[in-house]
Amino acid sequence: MDTPYIPGQTAGDEKDESLLASVPANLVQSIRAFRVGELQEEAGRLGQHFLYAHCIAGATKQQVLGIIAESFQFPKGIGKNFDGLRATLTDTMLQASGEHTGFLVVLEQLPNTQKFDKEARETLLDVFRDAADYWADKKVPFRVFYSFE
Repeated sequence: MDTPYIPGQTAGDEKDESLLASVPANLVQSIRAFRVGELQEEAGRLGQHFLYAHCIAGATKQQVLGIIAESFQFPKGIGKNFDGLRATLTDTMLQASGEHTGFLVVLEQLPNTQKFDKEARETLLDVFRDAADYWADKKVPFRVFYSFE
């Protein structure tokens, strides 16, 4: 019988207190009481990739996606639309060399503008939800925290 997969836990750390102990390994949620600096430190402690984008300067879908792509250091031209971002967060990142120990993503200050409205924000978060599901199937933590302006 296989050892059960316990989100946020690696072999031998059962007694280790984690900032994310009560947070499922694959989710998209509001940042709430978490602080960006603490999340970054926790990602480092867990050996996970920390991806951060401060999105307030974006007024359109294209600008917000551009900020995310640049902040995450995606190759130029990647993530120009929601489908491209979805592919980059899944297949492209899977093909990247190295071990995938997990991802902790922060999307801070998603804008609320006429050209990036509630529907666009929800579509963006759905892209990240799809990525979280993709990585869950591979037993790789993928946590996304976001805030709105």
